[in-house]
Amino acid sequence: MAFRPLPARATAALLREAKPLRALFGEARRLDQLQHLLESQLQPAAREHCHVASWRDGCLLLIVTDGHWATRLRYQQRRLLRQLQVFDDFAGLQRIHFKVQPPPPARPTPPRTTPLSADAADNLHATAEGIRDPKLRAALERLASRGRPSD
Repeated sequence: MAFRPLPARATAALLREAKPLRALFGEARRLDQLQHLLESQLQPAAREHCHVASWRDGCLLLIVTDGHWATRLRYQQRRLLRQLQVFDDFAGLQRIHFKVQPPPPARPTPPRTTPLSADAADNLHATAEGIRDPKLRAALERLASRGRPSD
């Protein structure tokens, strides 16, 4: 008996049909819509520092990138609450909570190495031939080998 895999299905079709995925996808869309409404009421400088985390039971939880922005937004909390309550999506909004969560650190970029020219490699190799110290000579040979094309 041979195993026959099921035919491949489009990702969009899977998201529409699988109940857990459909619920998750719907929640992601809902949060995205709430984020757009929130951004329409925030100052332009604060938009990149404030994100909707959840909205349930009359409480809106916002993730803020640092304490500075959390403090600024807490000072504006009443105004923001009144402005958001106007929207149907935020009907029943009673409280706004702020949670500080710094963004993950940027990945370090690997150090850039400049290629060693063939002339520089030849000069290093010629210099290494005149060196008596075996460790220094080996180090110069290793460095010179970086400029030679690998065969």
